[in-house]
Amino acid sequence: MKPLLVGVLSDTHGLLRPEALEALRDCDHILHAGDIGREDVIHRLKAIAPLTAIRGNVDRDAWAYSWPDTAELELAGCNIYMLHNLHELDFDPATEGFDVVVSGHSHKPHHYEKDGVLYLNPGSTGPRRFSLPIALARLTLVDSTISAEMLTLG
Repeated sequence: MKPLLVGVLSDTHGLLRPEALEALRDCDHILHAGDIGREDVIHRLKAIAPLTAIRGNVDRDAWAYSWPDTAELELAGCNIYMLHNLHELDFDPATEGFDVVVSGHSHKPHHYEKDGVLYLNPGSTGPRRFSLPIALARLTLVDSTISAEMLTLG
């Protein structure tokens, strides 16, 4: 099976940096974990690859209400759950059969594994917040195997 490259970003807050677009250009699918900020961000990401996006706490304009608060999807045999704020997760992803939980909100890029589930926060590619890096992530999915790569931009 051919590896599936999935770009993961969050907290763009209406700013889609050229270096983020470049990091996503070879992706087969893109996940946006909320705080999109402006509708044109959606259109620009969809021009690169199929997009799964969710709403974040700043996505309150009329265009944003067509996007869900959470999403569940299967890519290359991997079950993925998306929500904006990980602190709002109210079930055990391992028990429910998820392989990956993608979140945003904190602007802090990190990933870790717990009970066989990869928890991934790609950080923020939007306006810089405090001294946090501008970051996103890429997942490589093949034969139900997951590897995560964190990318710091600029």
